[in-house]
Amino acid sequence: MTILLASLCSLAIGPADDPRPVQARVVVVIGAPGDPEYDEQFRSWADRWADAASPAGAELIRIGDDEPDGMDDRDRLRETLASSSSAGGPLWVVFIGHGTFDGQEAKFNLRGPDVSAAELAGWLAGTTGPTAVINCASASGPFINALSGGDRVVVTATRSGDEQNLARFGGFLSEAIADPSADLDKDDQVSLLEAYLMAGARVAEFYRTEARLATEHPLLDDNGDGLGTPPDWFRGVRATKRPADDAEADGVRAHQFHLIPSDRERDMPAEVRARRDELEAEIADLRDRKAELGEDAYYERLEPLLVELARLYRSLGSPDAEDDPGRD
Repeated sequence: MTILLASLCSLAIGPADDPRPVQARVVVVIGAPGDPEYDEQFRSWADRWADAASPAGAELIRIGDDEPDGMDDRDRLRETLASSSSAGGPLWVVFIGHGTFDGQEAKFNLRGPDVSAAELAGWLAGTTGPTAVINCASASGPFINALSGGDRVVVTATRSGDEQNLARFGGFLSEAIADPSADLDKDDQVSLLEAYLMAGARVAEFYRTEARLATEHPLLDDNGDGLGTPPDWFRGVRATKRPADDAEADGVRAHQFHLIPSDRERDMPAEVRARRDELEAEIADLRDRKAELGEDAYYERLEPLLVELARLYRSLGSPDAEDDPGRD
């Protein structure tokens, strides 16, 4: 596919004059530590997200590591999300701390009243822009079921509410989100999917090295079906296994979320980026249906998508598609 796309890049369309993307907002929520050791650890993880948000030009809001000002953290979070709902830009919400699950309801432990997965889903219901919700806490798995939705990536540190030991996934993810070595497709930027895959691999390696039974199993959902996909079901940036026979693959949308975009991604007009993302999703869906379509029908449907994608890249002055090998 890379060769075909490269050969099509001589086609051109006129330049686009769309405005640059709206500023991203990163909300980092630090929960009640429960122990001084965890307090220091959670703050260091939050600091890494702050360090990543700075070069990204994102607005950073931290909740949970300052002196209380009369408003509890739960209310501050609710008001922050309410003010973010109509902004239109990408919203990243990162939870760092501990969680609980009583068999019916999963919660993230805040200083003061906790927040449940259902409550958070309600607070995010009116959000209009692309959203990533990353719960790095123990017992976070049920947040996928509650929060899964369109144009939303949900990442949890555990696959169920019953995994209630300290989750180390958040530390590894905070490192991976700005680590160039996580860039699997070599496009000079780390996607949320790529960071998730690196963090997941490091979680697994930690338990292997320590010869301990793994008590956390991360999941990622970005197709709205609420099922989620573990890191070891991916080969590169593509999911090769599904949680159900008729389930769509996760990972395509998460691979389009970049906290620190490359220069080319940053300069891409918003309308062009949106159409690029749509084409990539269509190509991924078509690839998944190749066997049922048959080879002739598959390539017949694939060609016009590749032609349009090539025209988009050509309009931006991209020399050829091989600069973007992970997107074939």
